[in-house]
Amino acid sequence: MTDDAASVDTSAAAANPQAADFGFEADVARLLELMTHSVYSERDVFLRELVSNAADACEKLRYESLSDEKLAAEAGAPLVTISLDQDKRTLTVADNGVGMSREELISALGTIANSGTRAFLDKLGKDKDAGFIGQFGVGFYAAFMVADRVEAVTRRAGQDQAWLWTSEGKGSYQIAPLPLDEAPAVGTRVTLHLNADSDEFLESWRVESVVREHSGAIAAPIDLISAPGEAPQRIAEGVALWTKPKSEIAHEQYVDFYRQLSGQLDEPALIAHWRAEGRTEYTVLAFVPGARPFDLFDPARRSKSKLYVRRVLISRDLDMLPAWLRFMRIVVDSADIPLNVSREMVQKSPVVGAIGKAIATRILQELKKLADSEPEKFAEVWKNFGSVLKEGLHEDPSRRDALFEIARFASTRSEEKTRTLKDYVADLKENQTAIYYLVGDDMKRLRASPQLEGFRARGVEVLLLDDAVDAFWVTSALGFEGKPFKSVTQGQADIDAIPLVDAPKTETAPPADVGDLVEALKETLAEYVDDVRASTRLTDSAVCLVAPDAGLDRQLSRLLAEHGQQTAFGKPVLEINPKHEAIAALATALRTKGRDATRDDQLLLFDLARVADGEHPVDSAAFANRLTALLANRT
Repeated sequence: MTDDAASVDTSAAAANPQAADFGFEADVARLLELMTHSVYSERDVFLRELVSNAADACEKLRYESLSDEKLAAEAGAPLVTISLDQDKRTLTVADNGVGMSREELISALGTIANSGTRAFLDKLGKDKDAGFIGQFGVGFYAAFMVADRVEAVTRRAGQDQAWLWTSEGKGSYQIAPLPLDEAPAVGTRVTLHLNADSDEFLESWRVESVVREHSGAIAAPIDLISAPGEAPQRIAEGVALWTKPKSEIAHEQYVDFYRQLSGQLDEPALIAHWRAEGRTEYTVLAFVPGARPFDLFDPARRSKSKLYVRRVLISRDLDMLPAWLRFMRIVVDSADIPLNVSREMVQKSPVVGAIGKAIATRILQELKKLADSEPEKFAEVWKNFGSVLKEGLHEDPSRRDALFEIARFASTRSEEKTRTLKDYVADLKENQTAIYYLVGDDMKRLRASPQLEGFRARGVEVLLLDDAVDAFWVTSALGFEGKPFKSVTQGQADIDAIPLVDAPKTETAPPADVGDLVEALKETLAEYVDDVRASTRLTDSAVCLVAPDAGLDRQLSRLLAEHGQQTAFGKPVLEINPKHEAIAALATALRTKGRDATRDDQLLLFDLARVADGEHPVDSAAFANRLTALLANRT
């Protein structure tokens, strides 16, 4: 500081003698209480944190031994050992890692939020691909969620001193020298004296389940000693399946892992395993189930991805993929995903979104490969999950082209095999300008729909869509290969330009008085229909209902009506077949008896159209009476 600067500072202080700089102060006991009761939402994460610290210690020793022959002689195969003693109510996590000196004990365990691993990485000059887990310096204190007292016995590799660190988590700790014969040859041993509410962590099955779920993939093997004097049991091999080269993994290993991951007993229909490198690096192991998961149609529609950061489980059900891929069972492991302090939740970050989008793209590519190479196997995948994948056609327009490439549809062309849109377009009829579809909720009723008759007569293929989402995506999709999607139940059929497959030798003229019948039906049914007109789509049936030219598809209208929006979308159009004998008979009766005498017959005709369309008559009792009267008149 220059003299001039000093004079300025002095004069400023003189002018305002109360101005000063202060450092923040903290109530350490209160801070520890917050750390142990507010940072973590689940108590069992303490074990994950201690095991992660132990694994980091083993990795540090490996790094240091690369350049130190003396340490290399001390370093053995990395191992983490968990020991239980129900009589003493203790749980111990031990490692044969680098250990800590007195100064490192003070720095690492005596200073909250001071990460020894982060400092070690800073010293190395890198923070990626080192295999280290810790970064915040708070995980150790999770032990006080379950322990009244914590003891850490440690010996630094390369030193001949051992230390005992002790604390009750109330704002202070003690460090004392320890005879070497009471300390590990190298590494650290953390002993938790469990509190009265933590009996569950004295049970070997509980500890094993926590370790397998949260830490089963860390780089160090994990042994469990259930009681003093018992032989150790290996509960984690220290190798994550997804980190191994695909060439070293047998199909049976993939299947076993899938069953553990999904909780299902089937075999996966598709296995995809890859590592992405670039700005963001991550590894993915993805499975398409061989059978539908029980929660496939859960209203929450959440995808369930297991997220690991440096092989430590962070989230068992991260909503990383779009909802239309929620059937996938995947594991994602990355060192680039930002976490919150507790490492329980992923921070909102563009990285997470970018990884999710990239995984979705790769999954679609893998499904396309399966569809091309093993069509029969893919047909089973589509049968199980096609209704979910089609949600993406409506919700994710950017993926629509990729989804159209794998989409399969039932159609009037075949009752057994599904068809692709590429197949459909390749078989377009002369003068056909649209991709025609019929939407409903029952495939049998769709195939028997009267609206299909004119299309069948011309050999025009119609897609039969019986999933609820079909009514939505067809309205938002522009088309496929320049051909728009058009509902056979909406507006005029516009198929007169397409020649009939078997043209009739003679044309039967429509009844001369069909116009009078149309006008009578318009008057009688004004409350129920928007219009009545002669049909070009009917060949065998007498009547059908269609949506107005500017209206919504019939199925979509029904779905919206179920949510109280029926009146907002107008009434249907009644089409009659002028060449049908029932229409001719009704037209004759109208001419001879008049409108009032044929009113019941007109209403019956409308109810028949509703029944054929999968709806109930307007008045079921009146419909039954009219039908009964009709039968009585015929006897």
